[in-house]
Amino acid sequence: MPELPEVEVTRLSFADRIAGARIESLRMGKPLRWPLGVEPERLVGQQVLGVRRRGKYLLIDLSDGLLLLHLGMSGSLSFGQNLGPPGVHDHCDLRTSQGVLRLNDPRRFGAVVFADGENAPVAQKLLGRLGVEPLGVAFDLQQFVTALKGRKAPIKQVLLAGDVVVGVGNIYASEALFLAGIRPTTRACRISRVRVAGLREAIQNVLARAVEKGGSTLRDFSNAQGESGYFQLEAMVYGREGAPCRVCGTPIKAIRQGQRSTFFCQVCQKS
Repeated sequence: MPELPEVEVTRLSFADRIAGARIESLRMGKPLRWPLGVEPERLVGQQVLGVRRRGKYLLIDLSDGLLLLHLGMSGSLSFGQNLGPPGVHDHCDLRTSQGVLRLNDPRRFGAVVFADGENAPVAQKLLGRLGVEPLGVAFDLQQFVTALKGRKAPIKQVLLAGDVVVGVGNIYASEALFLAGIRPTTRACRISRVRVAGLREAIQNVLARAVEKGGSTLRDFSNAQGESGYFQLEAMVYGREGAPCRVCGTPIKAIRQGQRSTFFCQVCQKS
């Protein structure tokens, strides 16, 4: 699943190019995870004011409303003047005066949803419970410490839940916990303030580095210009079960947590 860095990389790859465009048509293909919510004609003539990100959602601000896009498990966006006719897995074409924004989603777990604004019920249903943005100034240490003190679940599961800090998915949770020296099975409430500070810094560094490297391409992720990401090539633990730790040489261990694979070093992450 595309995580926060991949969504941010996608945003950066087309936001400037679509800003100011006028919508000429919207074609919706097979049903996605959630319905559009309005007739496609409702968008015709509107201007694209800009593209933001909230967690793993892309928010396209329009002159009268908002489009919320989610890439689901395997979705990707393309933007250009000459994309050709839509294929069998192309389920949304937003045609504008500056090019076509196309959602390709083989598994159809993604979504394109219209809302009157960010405070509209449909938008709040999707965004209202999201935690703080990890790459922004709002990611406050004391609030992070307080939030974790109230959680008895393993820290990896708390990070994945997204209601404390948003967008730290499976890949980057494993990587951040390694950098912070925290075992993923440690209860969140048992982590000291000093170590929480280290985890906060690790989360920010890992996500920022992943954005810089274009995200992670494990299967078929690419940005809106068709470019792959390369962060996975420098991962410290994720996907490296049995390989030697890059720091101490101990074989990386993999366990299952909440149906997801977790990777860590038993020596570098003692507790």
